[in-house]
Amino acid sequence: VRLVESGGGLVQPGGSLRLSCVASGGLFSSHAMYWYRQAPGKQRELVASITAGGTPLYPDSVKGRFTISRDNTKNTVYLQMDSLKPEDTAVYYCNQISTWGQGTQVTVSS
Repeated sequence: VRLVESGGGLVQPGGSLRLSCVASGGLFSSHAMYWYRQAPGKQRELVASITAGGTPLYPDSVKGRFTISRDNTKNTVYLQMDSLKPEDTAVYYCNQISTWGQGTQVTVSS
């Protein structure tokens, strides 16, 4: 399996971004998918997950602001991020089981 993220960038506080992660080489629809992030000097943390059946789950830090979704016809998982805060600045990674993408940088700054 190969995972490729895109959609990161620089956004002002309160802004929005949508990340995408395209999977290739595996049976995408059968697996849960995860988005993690890692800020400089901090541990990697889970920010959203979605089951094979489409049930999402979020930690309190992003609940109500982030939305994970998947399109099994496109082998793609999305992370819609709204009301972004400076503390959301990190490299965001897509994950499926033991496979990781290369990450996409999200910077929230005025």
